Amino acid sequence: MKGLNMEVLSMSKKQIYMVCLFWTCFIGFSQNQKDSLALNFHLEFNKVPLKLNKQYIAASGDTMAIQTFRCYISNIQIQYADKSVFIQKNSYHLLDSENPDSFKIPITKKSNQQISRIIFNIGIDSLTNTSGAMAGDLDPIKGMYWAWQSGYINMKIEGKSLSCKTRKNEFQFHLGGYLPPYSAIRNINFERNIKDNQDIIIGIDLNRFFSNFKLRESNSIMIPGAEAMKLADYSTQMFYLK
Repeated sequence: MKGLNMEVLSMSKKQIYMVCLFWTCFIGFSQNQKDSLALNFHLEFNKVPLKLNKQYIAASGDTMAIQTFRCYISNIQIQYADKSVFIQKNSYHLLDSENPDSFKIPITKKSNQQISRIIFNIGIDSLTNTSGAMAGDLDPIKGMYWAWQSGYINMKIEGKSLSCKTRKNEFQFHLGGYLPPYSAIRNINFERNIKDNQDIIIGIDLNRFFSNFKLRESNSIMIPGAEAMKLADYSTQMFYLK
């Protein structure tokens, strides 16, 4: 009986230790999130928060419902007024409409400095495409990798529209490619004087993307090429500093 009591006491101490450890880690994580400068992306349609599978009318006149949005954000840089530059290491982040938490990217500690420029890429660079680095958000299990010949899909937009004379009226835009002349990575460069004591909010307005073409004419891009390059150019119009 004595041995049993000691075992119960020992288990209780372990349980207390685990609870304390959990709360210590949770509080530390919350504090780090609070103290971190972050890029906070807002997915929108015509400047209204996007809801998956909801019907929207684009500036092109097409009625559509977005079912999937995924996009790689990489090589994040913050330039300050004093000319110093912060470059995030291992800067590969997958924004996924099915994972709202993915749209907030902690970057570095707040310092109350004046920010003069925010820079990042849409997509994955050629070196990473060929390096075999396939962990975290780069893991092929995320559904954003074609094959070694074609590399990563930089942006994926899928949905339905009656304008599409396709199976189940579906449209699919898988934009990528890293080999010349069809390198689809694109750069975003915002110039703005702001303090780094609050999140940097960036809108992603899909209406700006779909305003460039009609879905009855273009509704399926699944490989690197000239069409993917054109739509990659259009994709840069979606991003704006709020």
